[in-house]
Amino acid sequence: MVCVHSDEQVQEVCLAGELLDTLPTGAVVVVHTTGSPRTAEGVADRAAGRGIEVVDAAVSGGPHDIAAGRLTLFVGGSDKAVDRMRPVLDCYGDPVLHVGPLGTGQCVKLVNNALFGAQLGLISEAVRLASSLGVTEGVLLGALTHGSAASRALSGAAARESVARLIADADEFLSKDVTMVKQVVTDLGGDLGPLGPLLRAPGGQAGKGG
Repeated sequence: MVCVHSDEQVQEVCLAGELLDTLPTGAVVVVHTTGSPRTAEGVADRAAGRGIEVVDAAVSGGPHDIAAGRLTLFVGGSDKAVDRMRPVLDCYGDPVLHVGPLGTGQCVKLVNNALFGAQLGLISEAVRLASSLGVTEGVLLGALTHGSAASRALSGAAARESVARLIADADEFLSKDVTMVKQVVTDLGGDLGPLGPLLRAPGGQAGKGG
């Protein structure tokens, strides 16, 4: 199980380090860190020569999910490798979602992060609109959680009575995730479309995306 902070650290551990050289034939490496699907594929290419399989299992959730054993895992890999690892993943993941071949777990997580970041951008705009209409932020956020606009991002902001507080609390990971989304989408030739302008750039401002 590889769960480090950045894509670069995954490369350091799995490609620059001696991990793959010391694992026995038949082992499975599970990469939990959110990063580029190309990194997972690169690890798999090197591991294949030693009969080692790789699964990417990007993680979604916070400390409360970890404590409850209900992290969401977006898993990419062969049916055989994922089935073999499922009893282990089930110990702390619920649900464990097999979303396709190697790399697709990372792709689903990146789309998830893009949508979450865009939702925060939308909520910030909704707060601005409500303020211009005379509705205070805390009242608005609390009320919207009971309407059709409800979302996990909205619930987090409502619990703090401020979208800015949620952004500040999550800034370390949110900034990293937004940067990774933009970088990987560009590298893979994708297009963020309307999500791009809503994504927060590092430093807390909405940024242009492509």
